[in-house]
Amino acid sequence: MKGLKLSLIVLTATLLTIGLSGMAYAFHSGGVAECEGCHSMHAPKAGGDFLLVGTDQSSACLTCHEHAGDTGPSSYHVSTPAAEVTASTQPKQRTPGGDFGWLKKGYNDVSGTNTYTEAGWEHGHSIVAADFLYPVDGTNTTAPGGTFPAGQLSCVSCHDPHGQYRRLSTGTIAKSGAPIKASGSYNGAGNEPTATEAVGVYRLLAGAGYTKDGITFNGVPAAKAPSTYNQSEATPATQVRVAYGVSTAGGHVTWGQWCATCHPAMHSSGNYVHPVDEGLGSTIATIYEQYVKSGDMTGSAASSFSSLVPFATNSSDYTVLAPLASNTGTSLGGPTSSDQVTCLSCHRAHASGNLHALRFDNAYEFTTVNSQYVAIDNASVTGSRAALQRRGRYVADWQATYYDRPATPTFATWQRVLCNKCHAKD
Repeated sequence: MKGLKLSLIVLTATLLTIGLSGMAYAFHSGGVAECEGCHSMHAPKAGGDFLLVGTDQSSACLTCHEHAGDTGPSSYHVSTPAAEVTASTQPKQRTPGGDFGWLKKGYNDVSGTNTYTEAGWEHGHSIVAADFLYPVDGTNTTAPGGTFPAGQLSCVSCHDPHGQYRRLSTGTIAKSGAPIKASGSYNGAGNEPTATEAVGVYRLLAGAGYTKDGITFNGVPAAKAPSTYNQSEATPATQVRVAYGVSTAGGHVTWGQWCATCHPAMHSSGNYVHPVDEGLGSTIATIYEQYVKSGDMTGSAASSFSSLVPFATNSSDYTVLAPLASNTGTSLGGPTSSDQVTCLSCHRAHASGNLHALRFDNAYEFTTVNSQYVAIDNASVTGSRAALQRRGRYVADWQATYYDRPATPTFATWQRVLCNKCHAKD
């Protein structure tokens, strides 16, 4: 019996090690996970509901998806603890969706008689997670452009915690049918359905009929990601490319349609909004391919992709999307004229170091000045322009915002806003 106990301890330690290292889908595996991972029959968190291990639903999720003590990007973590996000330290995770830790980092600065204030909750989707110090959005009472109540926003507002949505071999999305064998999010072997087995939808996202606080989703969007996706993107060779797809068949919706579930007015044609779910056209596609940085239009179609300005590939075929998903810079081809701009071309799904979860800063005309990030700890860039642009940030804040990219050679000497990746007005 003593030997059996020891063996069980060793086995448990081994499983935990596997789960916390590179296997991003070891727990959910594309569908519902073991019940005890989120619920406790006899010792649920006091004050909570549904026998959850957290006080609220997001807190239950962050029990696994936040980890204290990470020294850098780590596995499936999407949140840096509040104690590790200070005025001079930055969120550590670099997932494509962004680190919710940016919601904990506000900025203040003084320029002459002007005081600049930027609240942390302005950096993305303000999930409510009491156990992890995520409060209700302090500005919006409802989703911008919609009616979803901000006080109810949680991880399960967008993700189905039970992972019932699945992709069948016919390409149809369903809530029942063939059993889910694996995650359909990734590009590795075994992540496609067979005649008798299904795979989970991308990131356990909410599908048709999923209802929360007055809003109902009409389908799930298509995408494929590399199985290792949380890493520094300091060089082009370390960029993480998620292959976002376009489909409106068999229970799918476009990414723009999916986001519009909560933000319908953002998509009103009479609201002077940026087009989404539209083909780029040959002119924009060519500009994207040629644009390297301000003043440099020497790029090539084969190496022009940027995870700071991604696009959706005009395909509903997951076997087409899978080879495009990469974390090694092996899939950096630019768009065709039929590929599409989508909400995620400019925004991260969770949060970022910029206002409104933007992938790049658009609050000032320059990204860099004299080949440098303009920051309160960079004394070499001074004057009124510097005071306006720095907005309370350190150099490390900007670099973390851009997933560890150095100011040079990533950007031009005087780099303008990355809207120019498609429009080249700089």
